[in-house]
Amino acid sequence: MHLWMLLSWHVITAGDQEPWVAPENSAQVKNPVEAGTKSLQTGKKIYTSFCWSCHGTTGMGDGPAGAGMVPKPAAFTTSEFQNQTDGAIFWKISEGRGNMTSYKSVLTSNERWSVVNYLRTLKTE
Repeated sequence: MHLWMLLSWHVITAGDQEPWVAPENSAQVKNPVEAGTKSLQTGKKIYTSFCWSCHGTTGMGDGPAGAGMVPKPAAFTTSEFQNQTDGAIFWKISEGRGNMTSYKSVLTSNERWSVVNYLRTLKTE
């Protein structure tokens, strides 16, 4: 296959990724972890360890490891992201997709819920 054919295929397939939507039953799950000081501190610590390199230090999707990714890492600061339910965000953190790894075997359930709580603090729009 010629190089131009490979590049064309990459551009076409990269732009055709389906929207990432959590299953309805997962999206409806309520966050059992209160967004108090302890949870937010835990979420921030985990974010600083695992998430910032792709999603950026302020959650704008502009981390150094995510610079060349297609599609770009999610920006947690946007209304589009923030309008998702806690359950949907938790499901995405748990399951992963593409460059986004699954964290269900890396982080406990409470740790993932704490990350959800922390991500809520990054809203800017």
